[in-house]
Amino acid sequence: MARYRDAVCRLCRREGGKLFLKGDRCYKPSCSIEKRGTNPPGQHGAARRKMIQGYGEQLREKQKVKRIYFILEKQFRNYFEKARRQKGVTGENLLFMLERRLDNVVYRSGFSTSRRQARQLVNHGHISVNGRKVNIPSFQVKAGDVVAVKDKTTKNAHVDAAWSTAVGRGRPSWLNAFGKELSVTVSSLPKREDIDANINEQLIVELYSK
Repeated sequence: MARYRDAVCRLCRREGGKLFLKGDRCYKPSCSIEKRGTNPPGQHGAARRKMIQGYGEQLREKQKVKRIYFILEKQFRNYFEKARRQKGVTGENLLFMLERRLDNVVYRSGFSTSRRQARQLVNHGHISVNGRKVNIPSFQVKAGDVVAVKDKTTKNAHVDAAWSTAVGRGRPSWLNAFGKELSVTVSSLPKREDIDANINEQLIVELYSK
């Protein structure tokens, strides 16, 4: 399966802001955005920054959202096509499906400090949904689902550290945690206000509608 293997901090600098791809490091002074600013990566990054508009603006927004959720072009385009066939606003439907991915729910719940780490937890069978193991990162959760870390994994140092700092990173209102238990309930489906306000999904719709 294709996957991105290069330095993820370059992606944040390319998109001109933090995408929170590096876990706890993104909240520390060692973050590359804090150290090097928002100029594009590379020796001549500062010289290459220029005002973009039209197609370039739409493309950058699509790339940013792909990189936030850490998925590749083909899968992202498939999500868009599904969103277009659904009732409602296409751009919002797209974001709702991305938010309901199991790897994103694991990250947003606080079981991990990044979506990449969350995907690894899912792939390796550490996550259950309604008591059954699910190892498919793209699995779509539903309202009422209970997402939990398997018993043997609750003692994992990385998971425990992520859970203990989850409140500081923020947990969306549609996910309810059970005290100290490493489990959450999907109390409702995500709403637009629960998703990053810096995302302009309409630009993605315009790009794919050309």
